[in-house]
Amino acid sequence: MRTKTVRVLLVEDDDGDALLVEALLEEANAPFVLARARTLAESEQLLGDAECVLLDLGLPDATGLNALHRLLSRPNAPAILVLTGLDDEREGITAVAAGAEDYLVKGQVDGELLLRGVRYAVERRRSEDAQRQLREAKLLAAERARLERGLLPPPLLQNSDVDLEVRYQPGGQRMLLGGDFYDAVGMPDGTVHAIIGDVCGHGPDEAALGVCLRIAWRALVLSGAPPEKVLQTLDQVLVAERHGEGIFTTACMVTVAPDRRSARYFLAGHPEPLLMVGDRIVDLPQSKIGVPLGVLPDYAWTGVDVPLPSGWSIACYTDGLIEGRVPDDIDRLGVERLCDILHRHLRNGPNWMDSVIAEVTELNGGALDDDVAILLLKDGK
Repeated sequence: MRTKTVRVLLVEDDDGDALLVEALLEEANAPFVLARARTLAESEQLLGDAECVLLDLGLPDATGLNALHRLLSRPNAPAILVLTGLDDEREGITAVAAGAEDYLVKGQVDGELLLRGVRYAVERRRSEDAQRQLREAKLLAAERARLERGLLPPPLLQNSDVDLEVRYQPGGQRMLLGGDFYDAVGMPDGTVHAIIGDVCGHGPDEAALGVCLRIAWRALVLSGAPPEKVLQTLDQVLVAERHGEGIFTTACMVTVAPDRRSARYFLAGHPEPLLMVGDRIVDLPQSKIGVPLGVLPDYAWTGVDVPLPSGWSIACYTDGLIEGRVPDDIDRLGVERLCDILHRHLRNGPNWMDSVIAEVTELNGGALDDDVAILLLKDGK
């Protein structure tokens, strides 16, 4: 099997010592590509092409461990082998403690030892990088799990005759949570409140803001705040907690009456919910979409009252579901075509959410750019 060539950077100002290193590598017939720098500044220009650095600690522009510290501070620093003199072996040990992979004493090393030292240093650095990436992946997974619990919590609908189903799919290839959130709460008098929202943007800051808004919404509902006031208070929370002036959030809030014969919904710049009975989509009364949270101070959102026929279900969703592409069309999917897709899948039974998301994704030609969240409330009587 052919041995992989290793790119080595020798940082040595003494021409004699440099020739010795080159001779040792030739003696070992080492598969190395060797570059040389005479100063630390010169080595920093060549560092990006090196897998291993042979570093002399006595350079014209850096002495002692200063050179090592500067190279180790560079992003994606390669493996570093420190070269010391006979009288400086203690400094070599100190260099290893400071982050060098190993040290070699000039005059006490042959070609084979130098070859093994470089290979060991390179493999050790690769192992350290792999372990670091694994730790980062575990931390990221733990962070994602915490955010998921905050954004997508178990609903408080115990002993309620309203059934709830939810779906969440992150957008693109990120497999990370964005700012989509939802929640549902049942009150002692039988009223059921639900919300779905979408913080603009993607990333941990947006997800954290979504968690904040979702928790604030639950606290407001449990405290008995009137639905008309809840969005106004959430708007104040958003303005106080957002990390950028232009950050806004869309939301749809639904309140189902205790007798399950009517509902009221509020829109803050969010897609209108879909009311379904069996395999039929029922037209809703004309509604005012309203502005998103965080756009206009002191804005008053108004609700829309909807009668609920027997066997009703209400689907609230984020706009990732309707903003996918359609083959041979410059427009997005849109609500009308989503309803056409949904109507076909409703005929095949109640478990339509996964199949609808799958078809929308297929029409898009791959993973959807934006996150998708669906909250489905159903008459459980």
